[in-house]
Amino acid sequence: MPDIPVAPSPLIEIREADLNNPVDGAALLALMEIYARDPMGGGHDLSEFTRANLIEALARRPSAHVILAYAAQEPAGLLISLEGFSTFACRPLLNVHDLVVAEGFRRQGVARRLLQRAEVIARRLGCCKLTLEVLEGNRSAQAVYTRAGFRAYQLDPAMGRAQFWEKRLPDGD
Repeated sequence: MPDIPVAPSPLIEIREADLNNPVDGAALLALMEIYARDPMGGGHDLSEFTRANLIEALARRPSAHVILAYAAQEPAGLLISLEGFSTFACRPLLNVHDLVVAEGFRRQGVARRLLQRAEVIARRLGCCKLTLEVLEGNRSAQAVYTRAGFRAYQLDPAMGRAQFWEKRLPDGD
Protein backbone atom coordinates (compact mmCIF):
# COMPACT_ATOMS: atom_id res chain seq x y z
CA MET A 1 0.00 0.00 0.00
CA PRO A 2 1.37 3.46 -0.80
CA ASP A 3 2.17 5.80 2.08
CA ILE A 4 -0.02 8.83 2.58
CA PRO A 5 2.17 11.86 1.97
CA VAL A 6 2.84 14.00 5.00
CA ALA A 7 3.32 17.60 3.91
CA PRO A 8 6.70 18.96 4.98
CA SER A 9 6.79 22.08 7.10
CA PRO A 10 9.82 24.31 7.49
CA LEU A 11 8.78 25.01 11.08
CA ILE A 12 7.47 21.70 12.44
CA GLU A 13 9.33 18.38 12.26
CA ILE A 14 7.18 15.24 12.67
CA ARG A 15 9.02 11.99 13.32
CA GLU A 16 8.83 8.66 15.04
CA ALA A 17 10.42 8.89 18.48
CA ASP A 18 13.53 7.01 19.53
CA LEU A 19 12.72 6.02 23.10
CA ASN A 20 16.42 5.30 23.73
CA ASN A 21 17.19 8.95 22.96
CA PRO A 22 17.03 11.05 26.16
CA VAL A 23 15.88 14.11 24.19
CA ASP A 24 12.87 12.23 22.80
CA GLY A 25 12.19 10.71 26.22
CA ALA A 26 12.20 14.13 27.88
CA ALA A 27 9.90 15.50 25.16
CA LEU A 28 7.48 12.60 25.63
CA LEU A 29 7.32 13.17 29.40
CA ALA A 30 6.96 16.94 29.08
CA LEU A 31 4.10 16.61 26.60
CA MET A 32 2.38 13.88 28.61
CA GLU A 33 2.56 16.15 31.67
CA ILE A 34 0.87 18.92 29.68
CA TYR A 35 -1.81 16.46 28.61
CA ALA A 36 -2.35 15.07 32.12
CA ARG A 37 -2.74 18.56 33.61
CA ASP A 38 -5.29 19.60 30.98
CA PRO A 39 -8.97 19.04 31.85
CA MET A 40 -9.19 16.76 28.79
CA GLY A 41 -6.43 14.59 30.29
CA GLY A 42 -7.82 14.46 33.81
CA GLY A 43 -6.47 17.71 35.27
CA HIS A 44 -3.74 16.14 37.44
CA ASP A 45 0.03 15.72 37.32
CA LEU A 46 1.43 12.42 36.11
CA SER A 47 2.17 10.09 39.00
CA GLU A 48 5.76 9.60 40.15
CA PHE A 49 5.45 5.98 39.04
CA THR A 50 4.40 7.01 35.52
CA ARG A 51 7.15 9.62 35.20
CA ALA A 52 9.75 7.07 36.34
CA ASN A 53 8.56 4.16 34.18
CA LEU A 54 6.64 5.33 31.11
CA ILE A 55 9.50 5.58 28.63
CA GLU A 56 10.95 2.18 29.51
CA ALA A 57 7.50 0.56 29.55
CA LEU A 58 6.67 1.91 26.09
CA ALA A 59 10.10 0.93 24.75
CA ARG A 60 9.48 -2.69 25.82
CA ARG A 61 6.30 -2.85 23.74
CA PRO A 62 6.89 -3.39 20.03
CA SER A 63 3.21 -2.60 19.53
CA ALA A 64 3.70 0.97 20.82
CA HIS A 65 4.35 3.71 18.27
CA VAL A 66 5.34 7.17 19.47
CA ILE A 67 5.36 10.17 17.17
CA LEU A 68 6.79 13.55 18.17
CA ALA A 69 6.42 17.01 16.69
CA TYR A 70 9.25 19.47 17.23
CA ALA A 71 9.32 23.18 16.42
CA ALA A 72 12.88 24.53 16.41
CA GLN A 73 13.81 21.54 18.62
CA GLU A 74 11.07 22.40 21.15
CA PRO A 75 8.49 19.65 21.82
CA ALA A 76 5.28 20.73 20.11
CA GLY A 77 3.13 17.60 19.93
CA LEU A 78 2.89 13.92 20.74
CA LEU A 79 0.88 10.95 19.50
CA ILE A 80 1.12 7.54 21.16
CA SER A 81 -0.60 4.66 19.40
CA LEU A 82 -0.86 0.98 20.22
CA GLU A 83 -1.51 -1.92 17.89
CA GLY A 84 -4.61 -3.98 18.42
CA PHE A 85 -6.34 -6.61 16.35
CA SER A 86 -9.68 -6.63 14.55
CA THR A 87 -11.14 -10.13 14.73
CA PHE A 88 -13.80 -9.27 12.14
CA ALA A 89 -11.23 -8.05 9.61
CA CYS A 90 -8.55 -10.52 10.80
CA ARG A 91 -6.01 -7.72 10.56
CA PRO A 92 -4.21 -5.41 12.96
CA LEU A 93 -5.57 -1.99 13.83
CA LEU A 94 -3.81 1.03 15.31
CA ASN A 95 -5.40 2.80 18.26
CA VAL A 96 -4.46 6.41 18.87
CA HIS A 97 -4.19 6.36 22.64
CA ASP A 98 -2.77 9.82 23.40
CA LEU A 99 -2.64 12.96 21.29
CA VAL A 100 -1.51 16.30 22.66
CA VAL A 101 -0.33 19.54 21.14
CA ALA A 102 1.42 22.07 23.39
CA GLU A 103 -0.54 25.29 23.90
CA GLY A 104 1.71 27.53 21.79
CA PHE A 105 1.47 25.21 18.77
CA ARG A 106 -2.27 24.62 18.59
CA ARG A 107 -4.24 25.54 15.46
CA GLN A 108 -1.13 25.17 13.30
CA GLY A 109 -1.90 21.73 11.85
CA VAL A 110 0.31 19.80 14.28
CA ALA A 111 -2.45 17.36 15.32
CA ARG A 112 -3.40 16.79 11.68
CA ARG A 113 0.20 16.00 10.79
CA LEU A 114 0.62 13.67 13.77
CA LEU A 115 -2.51 11.80 12.65
CA GLN A 116 -1.18 11.63 9.09
CA ARG A 117 2.04 10.04 10.34
CA ALA A 118 0.02 7.56 12.42
CA GLU A 119 -1.84 6.61 9.25
CA VAL A 120 1.47 6.06 7.45
CA ILE A 121 2.50 3.69 10.27
CA ALA A 122 -0.88 1.92 10.18
CA ARG A 123 -0.60 1.35 6.44
CA ARG A 124 2.98 0.10 6.84
CA LEU A 125 1.72 -2.41 9.44
CA GLY A 126 -1.14 -3.56 7.20
CA CYS A 127 -3.79 -2.24 9.58
CA CYS A 128 -7.45 -2.23 8.62
CA LYS A 129 -8.26 0.95 10.55
CA LEU A 130 -7.22 3.61 13.01
CA THR A 131 -9.27 3.99 16.18
CA LEU A 132 -9.38 6.52 19.00
CA GLU A 133 -11.54 7.74 21.83
CA VAL A 134 -12.54 11.33 22.47
CA LEU A 135 -14.49 13.00 25.27
CA GLU A 136 -17.97 14.24 24.37
CA GLY A 137 -17.07 17.76 25.48
CA ASN A 138 -13.82 17.98 23.53
CA ARG A 139 -15.28 19.70 20.48
CA SER A 140 -11.97 20.99 19.15
CA ALA A 141 -10.47 17.48 19.10
CA GLN A 142 -13.64 16.11 17.51
CA ALA A 143 -13.32 18.72 14.74
CA VAL A 144 -9.71 17.69 14.07
CA TYR A 145 -10.65 14.00 14.02
CA THR A 146 -13.63 14.59 11.74
CA ARG A 147 -11.46 16.52 9.27
CA ALA A 148 -8.97 13.62 9.38
CA GLY A 149 -11.73 11.16 8.39
CA PHE A 150 -12.68 9.64 11.75
CA ARG A 151 -16.33 8.92 12.49
CA ALA A 152 -18.33 7.59 15.44
CA TYR A 153 -18.49 3.80 15.29
CA GLN A 154 -21.66 1.78 14.89
CA LEU A 155 -22.44 -1.52 13.24
CA ASP A 156 -26.21 -1.04 13.01
CA PRO A 157 -27.85 2.38 13.46
CA ALA A 158 -30.73 0.68 15.29
CA MET A 159 -28.25 -0.49 17.94
CA GLY A 160 -26.63 2.95 18.36
CA ARG A 161 -23.05 4.11 18.53
CA ALA A 162 -20.30 2.20 20.27
CA GLN A 163 -19.36 3.46 23.72
CA PHE A 164 -15.99 3.33 25.41
CA TRP A 165 -16.24 1.79 28.88
CA GLU A 166 -13.64 0.90 31.46
CA LYS A 167 -13.22 -1.17 34.59
CA ARG A 168 -10.34 0.02 36.73
CA LEU A 169 -8.21 -2.69 38.26
CA PRO A 170 -6.32 -2.39 41.54
CA ASP A 171 -2.70 -1.42 40.95
CA GLY A 172 -1.36 -4.09 43.27
CA ASP A 173 -0.03 -1.75 45.97
